Amino acid sequence: MHVNVICHHCLEVSSVEKKESYVSEKCAACGDSLLDAKPFKANGVILEYFLKKSDLPIVVDFWAPWCGPCISMEPHFDVASMDMSLEAQFLKINNDDNQTLGSKHLIINIPAVLIFKEGKEIDRFTGARSSKQIQKWVSQYI
Repeated sequence: MHVNVICHHCLEVSSVEKKESYVSEKCAACGDSLLDAKPFKANGVILEYFLKKSDLPIVVDFWAPWCGPCISMEPHFDVASMDMSLEAQFLKINNDDNQTLGSKHLIINIPAVLIFKEGKEIDRFTGARSSKQIQKWVSQYI
């Protein structure tokens, strides 16, 4: 079985064989590694692209640069993203720069982390969490 994933380097779609674990996996378009992917800084257009083209769950962190809990969670979100490459794809959206998108998704408190599967939001949490807590939460939707 293959899954479509979006390369965090070139944004092209790669079809990847689904495995229990990966030693290496490269993008078909640019040749860069699809592993150890840090969260992609996104906006509404990029979010829609990921939701339409990726077969993996999409995990989105709505944050702001002035938000203390958002800043404290950032390295944990990065670790979760890198540890869960090819299990889920992680995006970060600056809520200050994308207020219309935040309103569309009913973002009231930040950090707000939403998970989408097959293009639809299936769960969310607010407030800072550790990388282990984020990974445990995401794992239930893989």
